Amino acid sequence: MIRARVLKAPEIEKPPATLTCEQTQHIVDTARTARDRLLLSILLNGGLRIGQALGLRREDMHLLPDASHLGCTHRGAHLRVRPRQDNANGARAKSGRSRVVPLVRECVQRYRDHVAEREEVPTAAGSDYVFVNSVGPYAARPMTYSNAKQIIERIGNRCGFRARPHTMRHTAATRWIRSGGDPDVVQTLLGHVSSASTAVYLHAADDDLRTAVELAAAGAGR
Repeated sequence: MIRARVLKAPEIEKPPATLTCEQTQHIVDTARTARDRLLLSILLNGGLRIGQALGLRREDMHLLPDASHLGCTHRGAHLRVRPRQDNANGARAKSGRSRVVPLVRECVQRYRDHVAEREEVPTAAGSDYVFVNSVGPYAARPMTYSNAKQIIERIGNRCGFRARPHTMRHTAATRWIRSGGDPDVVQTLLGHVSSASTAVYLHAADDDLRTAVELAAAGAGR
């Protein structure tokens, strides 16, 4: 017999901070460039980590409804998160596995707007990174984590609330769960290896508790 300690996952006391639908729309609308609006849209709708987004290359963006003629077996617009170790900006995909993330129409349109804006930076044409600096001495170089973090924080400050890159990921995951998404599907979308990492989004918020109590009371009173 082998004696071993029983491992117990830490109890989740409260759900992670997320943005409301109004805040989500506000922060995207407040962004001043097509690049920043695309970055926010991908984080909010795709649930990517900021490092995964900053490591995206143009070849990872598959925006055709059907790209089977190009050798892609996934239907519909999507992006592919690829773990790369040679990103010039130091961006890292936490998981060592590649995965596909579907893209909504909003992201597709914002990518087109971004490409049009990007073409105004002549030196950017030679970069394969999706997100590059558009002005200054580092124009056309891939955005760094600190740069993206500062941009998102500034946009949040202009909106009047706190915004962080990971808040966008929390917002996407929480909405998928609240919309009836299967936890296993959400786990795959987020790239979580363990279901315990996804469990944080299953935690009931105060509004959920009140709704459950009020619905039960209304049913009992009939």
